[in-house]
Amino acid sequence: MNFIATMCVIEEGNPMHNSCSILIDAPQEKVYAMTSDLTRWPALLPHYRWVRWLEGGPDHGIVEMAALRAAIPISWTSEFRRDPVKPMLSFHHLKAFTKGMEVRWIYTQEERGVRVTIEHDLYFRWPLLAPLGEAIIGGFMIDWVAPRTLASFKKLLEVKS
Repeated sequence: MNFIATMCVIEEGNPMHNSCSILIDAPQEKVYAMTSDLTRWPALLPHYRWVRWLEGGPDHGIVEMAALRAAIPISWTSEFRRDPVKPMLSFHHLKAFTKGMEVRWIYTQEERGVRVTIEHDLYFRWPLLAPLGEAIIGGFMIDWVAPRTLASFKKLLEVKS
C-alpha cells in the first residue's frame, strides 16, 4: 500500500512520537485541497463520524472530531490551523487524555507524487502512566486511524487525478 507507519516510541523525558506517511500520485494542489477541507472528511472517510466547528473555521478554529476505531467511537477536540503556503495542517488537542498533543500534516513533493506525513507528539502529564497512555493513544487510536485516513485519501485522489 505504499505507506510507512512507525510505532509510538516513548523515551524518558521525551514525548510519545508517532509518524505515518503515504505517497499519493496526484498534484500537490489537489492533495492539499482535499485533505485540508475538514468539513468534507465525514463524507470522504468511512471511519469518520463527524467534524464540528465549535469556533472559527475553515482555516483556523476549534474543532470537535469523531471517528470509529473498528466499532468503538472515539472523539477529540483540537485547535486547528491550515497553512496553504507551507503547506501544512496542525492540530493542538485541548481536552481529555490527548490534551496537549501536537499533530502535524506535512506535505512533501517527491518525484512520483506527494508524501503526506502525519506526526503526533505528546508529553504525558502523568509519566508513570505513559506506557498505558502510549498503548491506548498511540497503539489503539493513532496507529489505527491515521493509516486508514491516509489510505482513504490516496484511493480517492489517485482515482480523481
